[in-house]
Amino acid sequence: MSMPLVAPAPGPTSGEAPSRSTGFGTTVFDVIAPEAVARRRGPESAFDVCHVGVVLRALLFVHATMAIGMVFGATTFASWLSLTAAGASVALPGVLIWLLVVCALKAQLSRAPLALQWMVVIGLGAVAALGASQLILAVVPDAASAGLASLLGAGPALAGAAMAAAIFQWLRLLAQATLPAETTARLAELQSRIRPHFLFNTLNTALSLVRLDPARAEVVLEDLAELFRVALTDNDESVSLNDEVELAQRYLAIEQIRFGERLQVSWELDADAGAARVPPLLLQPLVENAVRHGVEPAPDGGIIRVRTRVKMGRAVVSIANTVSGGPSRPGNGIALRNVRERLRLMHDVAAQFDTRLDRDVFRVQIVVPL
Repeated sequence: MSMPLVAPAPGPTSGEAPSRSTGFGTTVFDVIAPEAVARRRGPESAFDVCHVGVVLRALLFVHATMAIGMVFGATTFASWLSLTAAGASVALPGVLIWLLVVCALKAQLSRAPLALQWMVVIGLGAVAALGASQLILAVVPDAASAGLASLLGAGPALAGAAMAAAIFQWLRLLAQATLPAETTARLAELQSRIRPHFLFNTLNTALSLVRLDPARAEVVLEDLAELFRVALTDNDESVSLNDEVELAQRYLAIEQIRFGERLQVSWELDADAGAARVPPLLLQPLVENAVRHGVEPAPDGGIIRVRTRVKMGRAVVSIANTVSGGPSRPGNGIALRNVRERLRLMHDVAAQFDTRLDRDVFRVQIVVPL
């Protein structure tokens, strides 16, 4: 259910247990602990076939391999098209059935011995392909005269077993490496860029309050110290959306003191969306941009609206801010590019990042899988 509110949520009181932090990711100054690496190499990662990127790549691989194989059995281009179409009628449902079953059994398969994993995966591939071919033969009884002779016999089962073995080996290699070295280095580089930027801007806000209102600055510095204390205790490569919302609320609470009534913040949060995994420091740069380019240059201030919701099994985050007609401090779009690329590295094609300007409202929308 949605919970609308019109003020930044207060930080945790002294009597409450500190909530889980968003954490800061690894920088060039950090050493990755071996146990942290072991955590990221979770036992279920080799069977994480529920990801849309894995589904698309598996379908592309199987269909491309099948189409190349049909070249050796075709005498003309027309016969190759016919054979490829017949193979695709089996490959598509077969691959999808295999992916769905492996996804449903990933917890059980991850605990099985490696030899049993191979047997189950290959067996499921053979059964899925054979079942799909029998379904097509049931619809088209006279398969030979219809150009579907390739669906007869044990050919589909053998092909399904081979394709399942190839896909499983690819998934095992990905699981062993967790992330390619180049991708890991790129994530560290992006995170090292955003962390000093975040620290500098937040401390600069606190310093400006020291000059304007020392009494209130003390409260801000206490909140800031708590924010950093919690944040620096976590080095996970991903955090929950709830954690990111909490960090954004703390940051905007500090800015609220600096801008007063000029800054109005509206939160509409769906608790069901909070479990989505996102890169650390994902929302803070976006709400900071909203303050810098939407609220700060406007004589009357502005409004920032943050909304989370669940749509079609995915978490949707929307950050909108009013835009004045006056000039804002020039930006180079680094924050937006940084967020977009970190989402791509973590969720591949399963994540979406869109920005648009509707008259006097600038909107950022993020979609990530749950």
